[in-house]
Amino acid sequence: MQWFEAFNAKQLDKLLNLYTEDAEHFSPKLKIRQPETHGLVKGREAMRVWWQDAFDRLPTLHYNVKTLTANEYRVFMEYTRTVQGEEDMHVAEVLEVKDGKIVASRVFHG
Repeated sequence: MQWFEAFNAKQLDKLLNLYTEDAEHFSPKLKIRQPETHGLVKGREAMRVWWQDAFDRLPTLHYNVKTLTANEYRVFMEYTRTVQGEEDMHVAEVLEVKDGKIVASRVFHG
């Protein structure tokens, strides 16, 4: 899947081009690292800042796909987040899709 290829290669522009300009992204990690966001960033540029920070802080960050289930409106992904020196984390994410672009993404993990 293009999303995982772009993310794992840290090809930020390629990743962001999968999203609409005004897409929204929710993550529990955002809530922790940027409490003022309440876990939600809106727009490609806000996502660029968020993911660039993650790539800079975590150079070994990698997602291993476990399950993908999709229809034309949603993609449900399960993957393992790996970072050297940290315990692996099981993650689920839902992508909302409209006209072939991601309009919203929501991350779930414990």
